[in-house]
Amino acid sequence: MSEESQVIKVRYEKLEKLISQGINPYPNDFKPKDKAKYIKEKYAELTPEELEKRNIEFVLAGRVMSKREMGKLIFSHILDETGKIQILLAKSELSSEQFDFFKKMIDIGDIIGVTGRVIKTKTGEVTILVKNFKLLTKSLRPLPEKFHGLKDVELRYRMRYLDLIMNERTREIFRTRTRIIQYIRDYLISEGFLEVETPMMHPIVGGAAAKPFVTYHHALDMNLYLRIAPELYLKRLIVGGFEKVFELNRNFRNEGVSSRHNPEFTMLEFYEAYATYEDLMKRTEELFYGLAIDLKGSPQVEYQGEIIDFTPPFKRVKFLEALVEIGGIPREILREKEKLLNFAEEKGIELNVKDPRIGKWWTKLFEELVEPKLIQPTFVLEYPIEVSPLARRSDKNPEVAERFELYIAGKEVANAFSELNDPQDQKRRFEEQLKFREVDEEIPPEIDYDFIRALEYGMPPCAGEGIGIDRVVMIFTDSPSIREVILFPHLRRREDL
Repeated sequence: MSEESQVIKVRYEKLEKLISQGINPYPNDFKPKDKAKYIKEKYAELTPEELEKRNIEFVLAGRVMSKREMGKLIFSHILDETGKIQILLAKSELSSEQFDFFKKMIDIGDIIGVTGRVIKTKTGEVTILVKNFKLLTKSLRPLPEKFHGLKDVELRYRMRYLDLIMNERTREIFRTRTRIIQYIRDYLISEGFLEVETPMMHPIVGGAAAKPFVTYHHALDMNLYLRIAPELYLKRLIVGGFEKVFELNRNFRNEGVSSRHNPEFTMLEFYEAYATYEDLMKRTEELFYGLAIDLKGSPQVEYQGEIIDFTPPFKRVKFLEALVEIGGIPREILREKEKLLNFAEEKGIELNVKDPRIGKWWTKLFEELVEPKLIQPTFVLEYPIEVSPLARRSDKNPEVAERFELYIAGKEVANAFSELNDPQDQKRRFEEQLKFREVDEEIPPEIDYDFIRALEYGMPPCAGEGIGIDRVVMIFTDSPSIREVILFPHLRRREDL
């Protein structure tokens, strides 16, 4: 029997003993009133004598994280949602039965409620001198070993509950994630945007180029697709008269898993009538600068050893100029497919020759040669129209769209454009898209004619933007992988667990 199995066996035996003694190992009648962090902060500066005079009683609950016996004293730490605090059980303060119960029946990992007053130990640590305690939850499995903790990255993701117990850094990442989402929500609402909810199951795939998850609705006798983007529904709301809308939403894409991609992820999408993509660049600068100040107190944020500066204005570069100046593609071969193909082969980049659209080739080359080098916040402008099927054409150059993507730390973080509101042009673009869609038996090549019909009623000029929340959280928490910032990332099943 392994050491862990032996520990589990002993704990089950303790559980049975508790039950046989008429003790409920899982009661729900204890109400904590205080939190570890606030007790420690409030009384950190007081002397032991001052604490003795105050003699204030506190009631708190938490998980036992350590246990050290010293004769008639037992030192322990308990962990609540705010952090750890030391508790001291003294034989002089408790009955013999209580002291022995803690000594013999309480294990690391158990959740207890304690009542007691604040003292300071000889080392100056704020400590709760326990007057009374109660077992609230009996833990039947041992926590990971104290000094090595939960280091296996895959196990941390699979057992996020253990990761949260053992790692303060993990807890802080998800507190920060909540702050980021709340800041964005508050910002948009303060700017007059209406938060909305649109369908997560779509009858037609649309809004982005990606492979969807397919499900079947028995009552309607039809396939539905988990949304890859809410864009077409949000634009219908602009048609309907809401002039500023946003949705913080879950999107689903049945594609690869990597340090930057998870099959389900969180997006912010917002749309603003009578605005252009230029207006959204200013709004994006304002949003990210405000986030940096709110979270870090400075526009400068460290990410993976780089200092990212969110002070506006952000750098701007045109798409084709970036391919030449940053990607190193000779300008004279940009439109010569044979030479471009040879150049890509020399660089070890595979272009899809089945799709002859040169804009698609440029985009692939951009991803490989330019994207990793865009460290400081950079707006890339004027994408080819053939890779921007929902974006408005530039009045100055009909070959490009009024579109930008924001790159930070080598990652695409946002995509935005002045929206196409010409129904005839939109229909032509959809038809062009269908020609190059790969055949998939589960996903019929369909055009969303209801969206075309909505545009025929008239959508005011507007601009819209999508921001990848998970990637924003990665940057502001200095996390190298998207799995660090998603509570329960998707992983292959492991039978040994």
